[in-house]
Amino acid sequence: MTQTSHQYIVIMAGGIGSRFWPASTEDKPKQFLDILGIGRTLLQMTWDRAKQLVPASNIFIVTHQKYESMVLKQLPEATRHQVLKEPVMRNTAPCVAYAALRLVALDPESTFAVLPSDHVILKEESYLKILRHALDYAASNNALVTLGIQPTRPDTGYGYIQYMKATDALITSDQTIEVCKVSAFKEKPDLETAKKYLQSGQFLWNAGMFVWKTSHILAAFQKLSPGILDTLATSPNPFNTEQEENWLQKVYAQTEKISIDYAIMERADNVYTIPAEIGWSDLGTWQSLHAYLSDAKDTVTVGKNIHLADCSDVLVVSDNLKPVVIKGLHDFIVVDDPNALLIYPKSDEQEIREVVAMISAQQL
Repeated sequence: MTQTSHQYIVIMAGGIGSRFWPASTEDKPKQFLDILGIGRTLLQMTWDRAKQLVPASNIFIVTHQKYESMVLKQLPEATRHQVLKEPVMRNTAPCVAYAALRLVALDPESTFAVLPSDHVILKEESYLKILRHALDYAASNNALVTLGIQPTRPDTGYGYIQYMKATDALITSDQTIEVCKVSAFKEKPDLETAKKYLQSGQFLWNAGMFVWKTSHILAAFQKLSPGILDTLATSPNPFNTEQEENWLQKVYAQTEKISIDYAIMERADNVYTIPAEIGWSDLGTWQSLHAYLSDAKDTVTVGKNIHLADCSDVLVVSDNLKPVVIKGLHDFIVVDDPNALLIYPKSDEQEIREVVAMISAQQL
């Protein structure tokens, strides 16, 4: 087997995306939606990029078990075996451990990248070159690698990665890919702190994209978060066998609900980052979609029958056939969905998740 045959992609597709309500719901989260109106969902776009890195058979999708049919419908090349089904949602650390246990049983020499299913990448060629180098580097070094996004503004919505001088670099005809030691992870800062991070030139946005050799990430779990492995692993090994699904039904809910950042990345001493300028957006909120699509007037529409006059700094989304006519609106999000209508100040967007929780509680 060649080295590339030991390389895999794990796509994380289990989130609910509540900040994209009402388009994104628990029944159909945003990764399964054509948010950009281009005929491909965010999950399908992620799959398309992954296929340029590894064979389709080497791509796995981790999702909640209730989304299995949606995954297989949107990704007809994928088999049921490639869908890793979580019985319950337990954040990212347990599902990374689950993926690693499946892959080490399938291929003990495997290296894999963990990629969120709801990101947009504009500079795809640079992105693919960086990931190829990250996969090769992680296969040859005891390194937990994360892609860090070069910040373009003092954003308070992202975590930050503080990094040191490069320890390794790949120089190509059009870009230099540096691998740098991580000195610290920083939580989402206030605006003044974010400005200092940007001015220092020593910080990157934490994009939640990781690359590591399977044996190395399992060793990190054993050292730093052994409870997750103690819960999931047993003898005889059920992973990559017919017993896997039944075993997960029994034990998965007992795993600690914790992110991979808290469980491993912020505590490990072998974490490295690759600064990446790849035209990245995580599309985590309506405001991030607005920023991604905005024109000179900051008015963004997604839909075919939307008419705006004297509006600024607005996002209007409608997939209905009826005309939507708006005048004199500023700093607002308007989403006309068949199931709900959202009209909300863009500057207060972080409240939407709480509103959705309140509505859900009232409907119980």
